[in-house]
Amino acid sequence: MKNLIGILIGSFIFFGSACGQSAKAVDTIQLKPVQVAPHTYFVQGFAEMGSSTNQNFISNSGFVVTPGGVVVIDALGSPILAQKLLAEIKKVTNQKVVAVIISHYHADHIYGLQEFQKIGAKIYAQGEGRNYLSSETAKQRLTTSQMDFAPWVNANTRLISADVWIDQKLKLSIGGVDFLISRVGPAHAPEDLMVYVPSKKVLFAGDLVFRGRIPFVGNADSKGWLIGLDEIEKLNPNIVIPGHGNYSVKPVEDIAFTRNYLKYLRESMSKAAINLDPFDEAYKQADWSEYEGMPLFKAANRMNAYNVYLSIQAE
Repeated sequence: MKNLIGILIGSFIFFGSACGQSAKAVDTIQLKPVQVAPHTYFVQGFAEMGSSTNQNFISNSGFVVTPGGVVVIDALGSPILAQKLLAEIKKVTNQKVVAVIISHYHADHIYGLQEFQKIGAKIYAQGEGRNYLSSETAKQRLTTSQMDFAPWVNANTRLISADVWIDQKLKLSIGGVDFLISRVGPAHAPEDLMVYVPSKKVLFAGDLVFRGRIPFVGNADSKGWLIGLDEIEKLNPNIVIPGHGNYSVKPVEDIAFTRNYLKYLRESMSKAAINLDPFDEAYKQADWSEYEGMPLFKAANRMNAYNVYLSIQAE
């Protein structure tokens, strides 16, 4: 039953509804890389649900230019977005993209992968991602996406496996620049990776960190996620690139938002979950005033709370 709920939740959050979308898709989406450190950039997705209109541009991607090639972190939510990212990278450097590191196998981070595979970039991801790729959930989400995000995600869009599967840690050195890749969790996803570039003091945190919108909890391990946030702070980065929202130059302060939200979900749902009291009553009694004005509150918050309610019962 919980797996079914996870499929439904994931489909809703990542794909939205095709209803009301324009029959004729118009390409109005532009990617604008922001330099956050020397040779280090990111593009910021919209704080909204994926749609045909936004081409599923709801998550961030980043890239680091080295003398040995460009390293990209996350491939965005549709092939056309990946094409646009590659075009923007060409404006910055003549270096080729040689590696793509996937923070986790959620649809808004991976549907652009085939464009990087076409140019010969090596793809890195955490080993648990193999379970996602072989799952019915992945197939159903792609099928839904091919309808909801058409024509940008269509029958030619494929799920792409990594070339290198990472267990716990990998030090990737390209052009004299080190990328410290570490598994975190299970946390937001079973296969979360974070990527630290010590020479830049920049951390690509994936969906371990959200800014400016309600986080997506889905079938997350909220306890593992909180531990993961502590691990990020131990690295003491100067800059954190979240999976969603603007980059942070005050990591401790900005990570606190995601941490406090997860803690409040657990605190507000814990008693009811342990006592097997009805979820609806627990949700009504909770004070959501701090979060209800934020983007995606209506779309995600109730499902987030329900997931945490169920997960506490399973702990």
